[in-house]
Amino acid sequence: MKKNLITAVLYTVATTVLLGLIYPLVVTAVSQMLFKNKANGQLLQKNGVVIGSAILAQPFSGPQYFHPRPSAAGSNGYDASNSSATNFGPTNQKLVDRVKADVGSLRAENLGKPVPVDMVTTSGSGLDPHITPASAQFQIPRIAKARNITAEELTGLVAAHTEARQWGFLGEPRVNVLDLNLALDDKFPIAK
Repeated sequence: MKKNLITAVLYTVATTVLLGLIYPLVVTAVSQMLFKNKANGQLLQKNGVVIGSAILAQPFSGPQYFHPRPSAAGSNGYDASNSSATNFGPTNQKLVDRVKADVGSLRAENLGKPVPVDMVTTSGSGLDPHITPASAQFQIPRIAKARNITAEELTGLVAAHTEARQWGFLGEPRVNVLDLNLALDDKFPIAK
């Protein structure tokens, strides 16, 4: 009995040191050496100031910017510390009411065009940084008017920032909203 207890305690200490200290330190060191940007959240900087992450959605609400998908993360959305979906089913009245309201306001913004589904639905995490190319195209008239530029100029910018399927077959074409808005500000600055 005493021998078994000593073996169990030694095994617990050894595995705790190996798997609780050494392994995490090695993985952290390797990731910092080989994948520093990804290991640190793919933070984007402008003029030396961190302005966001390429892998997390953030709110853009002005008419002069591309808007991301709606977010259910946290009480006001886009809260990276509270990533989640609403878990409302398709018959939940709160979800139906929110989607109807969103569709109504988007239709008023762009008469006669069908509203892309990802403009009114949240992602599973509530923090998806991408929209579909159709959602970006849908927003072009509003942004062109707000920035006093042509829709053709914006169409080219969207096309240049549309990412293809990963390895040619995984996922769908997508547009990173933060990257697109940064390029938009660089190429077509807002007149002050």
